[in-house]
Amino acid sequence: MPNSLVFKNKVGKINKLLVVGLGLIGGSVALAARRAGFANTYLGVDLAYDERQGAISLGVVDQVSESLAELAVDADLIVLAVPVLAIQPVLQALKPHLKASAIITDVGSCKAVVLDAAVQVFGQLPPRFVLGHPIAGAEKSGVTAARVDLFEHRKVILTPDPANDSQALDVVRQLWMACGAEVLEMDVEQHDQVLARTSHLPHLLAFSLVDTLARRDERLDIFRYAAGGFRDFTRVAASDPIMWRDVFLANRDATLGALDEFLEGVQRLKTAIESRDAEALVSIFTRAKSARDYFTALLNETGYQTMQNTKINFITQPGAGAVAGRIRVPGDKSISHRSIMLGALAEGTTQVKGFLEGEDALATLQTFRDLGVLIEGPHNGEVTIHGVGINGLKQPQGPLYLGNSGTSMRLLAGILAAQPFDTELTGDASLSKRPMGRVADPLRLMGAEIETTEGGRPPLKIKGGKKLKGITYDLPMASAQVKSCLLLAGLWADGETRVTEPAPTRDHTERMLQGFGYPVVKQGATAAVQGGGKLLAADIDIPSDISSATFFMVAAAISPGSDLTLEHVGINPTRDGVINILRLMGADLELSNQRDVGGEPVADIRVRYAPLKGIDIPEDQVPLAIDEFPALFIAASCAEGTTRLSGAEELRVKESDRIQVMADGLLDLGVDCTVLEDGIIIEGKGGQAEVFSSAEIVCHHDHRIAMSFAVAGLRASGSITIKDCATVNTSFPGFAELARSVGFKLDVQTSS
Repeated sequence: MPNSLVFKNKVGKINKLLVVGLGLIGGSVALAARRAGFANTYLGVDLAYDERQGAISLGVVDQVSESLAELAVDADLIVLAVPVLAIQPVLQALKPHLKASAIITDVGSCKAVVLDAAVQVFGQLPPRFVLGHPIAGAEKSGVTAARVDLFEHRKVILTPDPANDSQALDVVRQLWMACGAEVLEMDVEQHDQVLARTSHLPHLLAFSLVDTLARRDERLDIFRYAAGGFRDFTRVAASDPIMWRDVFLANRDATLGALDEFLEGVQRLKTAIESRDAEALVSIFTRAKSARDYFTALLNETGYQTMQNTKINFITQPGAGAVAGRIRVPGDKSISHRSIMLGALAEGTTQVKGFLEGEDALATLQTFRDLGVLIEGPHNGEVTIHGVGINGLKQPQGPLYLGNSGTSMRLLAGILAAQPFDTELTGDASLSKRPMGRVADPLRLMGAEIETTEGGRPPLKIKGGKKLKGITYDLPMASAQVKSCLLLAGLWADGETRVTEPAPTRDHTERMLQGFGYPVVKQGATAAVQGGGKLLAADIDIPSDISSATFFMVAAAISPGSDLTLEHVGINPTRDGVINILRLMGADLELSNQRDVGGEPVADIRVRYAPLKGIDIPEDQVPLAIDEFPALFIAASCAEGTTRLSGAEELRVKESDRIQVMADGLLDLGVDCTVLEDGIIIEGKGGQAEVFSSAEIVCHHDHRIAMSFAVAGLRASGSITIKDCATVNTSFPGFAELARSVGFKLDVQTSS
């Protein structure tokens, strides 16, 4: 259903809405506002007789005039839908007839010109004049082309001034929301720079290309051979020439700056072609394709950038029965992150197989492209990284967006703290709540300059050009991410960087550094690197992620009659806590085909159903299974007796407070549990065939919570609805499909 159809007006109905300029945009505003019931009366002013008559006959407005003086005096909200170069004379004509309470907004695509016009006419920007720009249009113009749905799911940018009246700003926001638009805000200068590059320049290029070809062939025969690519690229050249003349002249400086940047890019392409520089061409095209894919993801509301805008619910159905088969889950997320990072910093070309094409790992991949690294793929899990060397990263064009990936942010903080340029790391709403002081504080001890927001949270603003020095640091908590961050920063530091952990954590960074030829000294709980070395490219075969395999291991362990084999799973001894804990609970779990692949131990894991018993989870296993506990809580619920977990306070600062969120869900499903500050006590119901009841679960955008409750559906008496599951794509794209293939009854409900 369009936004405008479910619009709730929070500012009260406007009495009279006046649209000045009854063309495509102005007419569409009136139609959309009318459908939403935004105003009582709709007025229109236009100098063109045909537009006025068309607006009346089509029901766009209730009353028309060619005179502002006639209709402006009673208008409560005035929308200026006229060309930007006409704004000043329109404001001059409007000024004597405005009532004091009237609110004004506009639709111009160049805000500096509109702002200047307002200042020229009124002496300053009136507090009740809110500048705006809808990012919408069509090839046809005039009121007959007006569409009630023109702004649905489109963006409208407001450029509010600090002096703007708050009530006026609210009314203008509500107007555009009534039209079905998403309302964004930015300052005037940023708006004009952004639009010059994303809207004005493409139109200019389309006009130029068509004109160039037309000049070459006056009979226009050349266009007979043009295919879809030419049509798509030049579609906007069918737009109104007069309007675009005004736009280019009004936004002259920003357009010229964008054009200069484009010409520099064309010159780079010309130089690469002249010199037959194949690598330069691939680099440019790969970077462009990646950016275009990212743009497509934004438009389609898919991909790691916009997963919060896509609603995905899992719905389990009872009666699934046994889980059986032979499957391979996606590649290890931790190793996928590190393969991109170290491959980018290495000298030479790194080939990666088994790369996890989930949103978190893709965020890391995109970030290194933004840092100037040529990366080909991923294609079916294969990635080729053309390393730039330890000192070869380039300054990115803007902030580096990492979606929901805490691993990316924390490890990158260590790498970027040593670079000669400034960077900013940002993330989605979930990541922006997670603590980053745990990496920022020790990096500051090394000499880094890092700004965080209140509570040590993102974004991270990292000052470049700082000389780092090696430190000896005892981790206050067991954290592989913090350890890895400091070791990576140590690659650039003067002297030795030594990190000691209070309990073993995953050691993928240490193993992979050694695989890339960088010495790591390991003495008990301490790992150390000496700064000033180099990394040499190495091929990497990434094993399946044991964290992803856990959901299926638990599924087979709790479902009577199950017999499931998971192939090529990483069983790194710093990650095997889930295997040890399940065995302590009585799971029938067998490892076979054990081998080393690229320095990482892997095995096939066969799990057959056996009754589980509750246990006190050994504290030395907690850091070895920290990401697997949500699924283990489901296993504990299906066990006979009580399971106790302590020493796991780290779970409270993951993508969600996993202790509390899991406890809330278990209680809703009829499982008794008690929350501890650092853990949980779960009263198992293993003697019952149906352990869980039916409920609606909120997973708080936490992928592991979502998948864990999907496993619970195997032993539920009714359906379980798990809300907000889009983030499953961060670590396990295709989870639902793979789950159904081995016996889950799991439906996926998707909406925008």
